[in-house]
Amino acid sequence: MDYETAMRLALAEAAVAADVSGDVPVGAVLLGPDGEVLALGRNEREALKDPSAHAEIVALRKAASERADWRLEHCTLVVTLEPCVMCAGAIVAARIPRVVFGAWDERVGASGSLYDLLRDARLGKPVEVISGVLEAECSAQLTEFFEGRRMSGSK
Repeated sequence: MDYETAMRLALAEAAVAADVSGDVPVGAVLLGPDGEVLALGRNEREALKDPSAHAEIVALRKAASERADWRLEHCTLVVTLEPCVMCAGAIVAARIPRVVFGAWDERVGASGSLYDLLRDARLGKPVEVISGVLEAECSAQLTEFFEGRRMSGSK
């Protein structure tokens, strides 16, 4: 599976997050070594009332449970938004060697914008980061969500 196809799956998961529970539309897809989809995740903080239920964490938990192993070596995580500090830490802990993301997060990004934890060799083997995959679509999805919230007066 190519990264654009996986990112389209992640965008679809993100749309569900916004539509179903009003969560910020972020989606993630964890790919196995041969490109098969191991797990899908979407933001579920509002749905689960869990501050750690970011799309990346949800996907990692599902894959680790399914595989009965927390080591997700040889996998690729595809996510619509640059991972934050918490998610970057989980990615490093899970030993994921590659992260692909769409939109940059200048406010709290930890994969090259504000911080660069994924490529910090002090934390272990640096993670390969591929950014900007379907960036315009990923950014537009987030922009539309937040504009809608501002117009409706939601928090």
